[in-house]
Amino acid sequence: MVRQEWTRMAEADLDVVIRQIAKAQNKSLIAAVKKRRDQIMARAAKAKDKETRDRFRLIARSTMELGTAAARRLHNSAEIAADSYARAIRNAAEEAATAAAKKPAKKPAKTKEA
Repeated sequence: MVRQEWTRMAEADLDVVIRQIAKAQNKSLIAAVKKRRDQIMARAAKAKDKETRDRFRLIARSTMELGTAAARRLHNSAEIAADSYARAIRNAAEEAATAAAKKPAKKPAKTKEA
């Protein structure tokens, strides 16, 4: 009994788990992008001439833009997967309910009288 309830709860909350994992991955991806941007900006600060400094700043800006775009794509993919899973579970539950409603009730078995 407890096992069935736990399984049902785990199945129902899988879309929430998908969203949580995506959120954690998104945070770590953004942190890595910011770290990389800061490293490039540090190189820009150490640059000797203006041309090199501007080039490093452009690279840092591009790195940030590309990283946030990747994070946005990751987030969108996770949202779509979680929504799809939730929709599939909801549809399966509705189909099971309609199938149970359509199923005729069993008639009592006839007994032979002695």
